[in-house]
Amino acid sequence: MLPPRNPDLRLKARGANTRPEGRFERHTRIREDDGWDIPEDQALLRTEVTTEQPRSIITRNSSPDIGFDRSINPYRGCEHGCIYCYARPSHAWLGLSPGLDFETKITAKPQAAALLARELARPGYRPAPIALGTNTDPYQPVEARLAIMPGILRVLRDWNHPATLITRGRTVLRDLDLWAEMAARDQAMIGVSITTLDADLARALEPRAPAPAIRLRMIRDLSRAGIPVRVMAAPVIPVLTEPEIEAILTAAREAGASTASMIALRLPHEVAPLFRDWLERHRPGMAAHVMNRVQAMRGGRDNDPRFGHRFKGEGVEADLARQRFRLARRRLGYREGSPALDCSRFGPPPRAGDQLSLF
Repeated sequence: MLPPRNPDLRLKARGANTRPEGRFERHTRIREDDGWDIPEDQALLRTEVTTEQPRSIITRNSSPDIGFDRSINPYRGCEHGCIYCYARPSHAWLGLSPGLDFETKITAKPQAAALLARELARPGYRPAPIALGTNTDPYQPVEARLAIMPGILRVLRDWNHPATLITRGRTVLRDLDLWAEMAARDQAMIGVSITTLDADLARALEPRAPAPAIRLRMIRDLSRAGIPVRVMAAPVIPVLTEPEIEAILTAAREAGASTASMIALRLPHEVAPLFRDWLERHRPGMAAHVMNRVQAMRGGRDNDPRFGHRFKGEGVEADLARQRFRLARRRLGYREGSPALDCSRFGPPPRAGDQLSLF
């Protein structure tokens, strides 16, 4: 059960409603009435951004479910506030709440580009595509002000290092020239996540993310610039967004997406109670139906963390959703799989005075 909402806070465009403690906390804070009937002014809950200076920026991954072995996340936390975000529990490692803290207490890594250049220059480094935005969106709202991504992209471009991106942030178009330059060398691909085409539902699910129509325009602009774009129907939420699978793929294909993927809703750790609370606040008449369908795909539980199952789900309904997706993808002419990215030209950028190659 989640703690009650703090009445002294005014929430504007937030996904979560409270600050439940993370699973590593030893103590739980409970708000108690002091008995004084004195009204207090509400304060608008604002986003706080702090900086971090990590020793490295490339995170290694060995999960058999994920098709990349390294990633970069310029931020911790995400102001988009998507209520279903599987990354929310990562804030618990910081002693912060996966609820409101995840979307209002953001940590930025402004030295990311310098760290990346240092790590790529190590003698033992071997190139493989780096995934950007795997835990939180690197083009979330604060990126428009901090501009960490252009530095990262310039390092990748100068080293001829391939990269992929997962985003729903329109600020990616600010860096269109850098992405297009890398794509011209077969060293870039961008995935744009579209959960629903219903603007009202999207506003409730993903309160500070761009509207679905804007994401479709992002796909159009990116693809016109020569950048391969994958539409990600993710997450597919039973009852709420599952009926839109074909519509999402159709709209994205018309906008220029060349590949497509889908991921079933995941509710790991603290995400499950947050999502249940969101259902009761925004879709109370559908809450039981949604969760019954989720559990039918997860072996009777809110979440199934097993490798090979956590992204797909199981059972008749999960199989039917995947079949619908595959048929729609084939009918609409999406290519199978993602284009291979070129690692063969990786190497240090030339310095002033270096002899340039003729070929």
